[in-house]
Amino acid sequence: MEAAITILALLFVAFVALGVYLTVKAVGAAKRGMDRTITQARRTVEDTTLRAKSFGQTGVAGELAQLRLSLRTSMRATQDALHAGVAEDPSLAESVDLFRRLSAHGLELDEELKRLEREPDRATVAGLLPQLRERTQRITHSADSLRWAARDRARQFADGDLDALNAQIDIEAGALRHWTMEERPGAASGGETTSRGRGAGADAGAEWPAPPAGAGGGSMADESWGGPAREGAPQAITAPDPRLGTRYPWQKSARPETTN
Repeated sequence: MEAAITILALLFVAFVALGVYLTVKAVGAAKRGMDRTITQARRTVEDTTLRAKSFGQTGVAGELAQLRLSLRTSMRATQDALHAGVAEDPSLAESVDLFRRLSAHGLELDEELKRLEREPDRATVAGLLPQLRERTQRITHSADSLRWAARDRARQFADGDLDALNAQIDIEAGALRHWTMEERPGAASGGETTSRGRGAGADAGAEWPAPPAGAGGGSMADESWGGPAREGAPQAITAPDPRLGTRYPWQKSARPETTN
């Protein structure tokens, strides 16, 4: 009795622990989903603001907004392309590591540009613009190179797979049409065998009347193989095979005997 109570208690504790674990996991997943949603919404709002500033403002503020927008757009596109490609091509893991290192420089530059947007000394900021523009171009050029290299690699693999698939389909199509190539050279022999089989079957199953008494010369086998037809004897006529243009002796019709 005490053992049963102990087992029940252990089961109860195990179920409670499992419930707590599942609850914590669900709360964590919901929190992460909410954080992602908030982060995505913040990024969307910030990108929209930067786009409005780059088109609506001129001078230093518009230049800084345009640099930030180009930097963020290039980095985000490269990140999405590499993360999507590494799932199918593990060799892109090194490219992902390189992009992670590049992202550190990109984030640092983005924060610097963001601080300069609030800088009241526009003259000093204007003097820093050439250097900031060069850094932005270097980072975006590296990001674009990684992104297009990953896309070219994926397209090359897709083209190679398509070429192999086309070759297999051509082989299969040729195998499916192989009977048309074999039918022509083997048609005559096959038709001859079939016709002979039909002729033999007909001769075996037919009841031939006995030859007239006193008739000499060839036997019944001679008549069936194209010998001189005898009066009153039935003639074996086989329908011509439409695939064959050659007639065989047993397919010839009997000629009427001529009287002088």
